[in-house]
Amino acid sequence: MTDTSVSAKTENKLRAAMDRLLAGKPQHSDGRLTKNNLALEAGVSPATMFRAKAVLADWDSHIDAHGSLTPSEARRDADIHDLRRQLAAAKKGITEFNRRLTAATTVIASLHHDNQMLRTEDDAASTVVAFPSQPRIG
Repeated sequence: MTDTSVSAKTENKLRAAMDRLLAGKPQHSDGRLTKNNLALEAGVSPATMFRAKAVLADWDSHIDAHGSLTPSEARRDADIHDLRRQLAAAKKGITEFNRRLTAATTVIASLHHDNQMLRTEDDAASTVVAFPSQPRIG
């Protein structure tokens, strides 16, 4: 689709800039998918860009369909989502480990207490009784 309100050269610059931005390979901007970056990338003024209605319609339809994230931003967001999922799983595992550790500590303390009581009972009843010796037969 050609636009009669801008020259063919300007439209080509805008379309080339749009292709670079959408591919995540900017040359003259930070790569964010904004109309200001489109004008900057194309090397035209924003006023000239806004006169290119056909290019802007294509830009808007692409942004509406695919969102305004660059490929690197989409990868970054996917990585963040994955890391958050891993962190949640790790926190769940740590919580379960702490629950088991608390239970084990309680059991160990109980066994230690029982052991101390048995040792005290053993010390109190530690009277040794000698058996009478029996004559050997044989």
